Amino acid sequence: MKRLPLLLFAIAMTLTTLAQEHLKLMSYNIRNATGIDGITDYQRIADIILREAPDVVAIQEIDSVTIRSKQKYVLGEIATLTQMHSTYAPAIDYQDGKYGIGILSREEPLSVYRYPLPGREEKRVLLMAEFANYIFCCSHFSLTPEDRLASVEIIKQIATQHSHGKPLFLAGDLNDAPHTPEIQALTKDFILLNDTLCPTYRANSPRITIDYITAWRHANNHFERLTTEVLNEPVASDHLPIVVQLRMTKTPYYKRDRQRLFHLGKWRKKSDYSTDDDTRKAPRRKAIKSAKSQGRNTL
Repeated sequence: MKRLPLLLFAIAMTLTTLAQEHLKLMSYNIRNATGIDGITDYQRIADIILREAPDVVAIQEIDSVTIRSKQKYVLGEIATLTQMHSTYAPAIDYQDGKYGIGILSREEPLSVYRYPLPGREEKRVLLMAEFANYIFCCSHFSLTPEDRLASVEIIKQIATQHSHGKPLFLAGDLNDAPHTPEIQALTKDFILLNDTLCPTYRANSPRITIDYITAWRHANNHFERLTTEVLNEPVASDHLPIVVQLRMTKTPYYKRDRQRLFHLGKWRKKSDYSTDDDTRKAPRRKAIKSAKSQGRNTL
């Protein structure tokens, strides 16, 4: 019986570890929580998110204290209902308030950045939230092709500046089909994670894919895609929500070794490791041999 608490603790830790190895991403243009039926219903949107239980959600078309939303902070309302953290980025002034995009997340972001994007019919914005193990971006592209193409180039520059080896994801309503020049330009540097053969718009009769979840190609993308789904929610908004489930793989080899070598008192920088497997093992072997010769335990 004395071992039972230890066993339960071990099970709990195992389940926690498994949960941390998976990452569920979601993107949803909620049209300010106004459905195809013309009804504005925050709870309906929250219920969809709760059923999917994502780690992070890119949300588009959200009011903040506007007249039409009765001075309510819409993202905050949904965040309260889902018990998630809300991060907002206004794109334009609208009806005595703001209109823009947001991110809902289980973790509180470590840092947040907002970047203006071009939009001739209305200004656009990129919202970036950095978390412990990844970076997540949300955007809602312009209706003008030239602006969308310019946005792609701007986002590539921003991703280059910020990724620092972490997986970086971009999600949102990009207002363009997969075969267009703008999305083709995007795919040179971003991997499309959702199934683009499954249309996302219009919700009650979907014909075209314009909503995406993507991953920056040039980061250390230590993950594999497990599932992708377009949810059958034909009423809650004019877009369908999309979900991608990932499994985060092990820490890169040099980082695992660097942690062990630190405990051995033999710190090595990332630059000490090459991509050749035998070469990058050499510093650890040397450190272990040294530790053994001094009578210290090795890891």
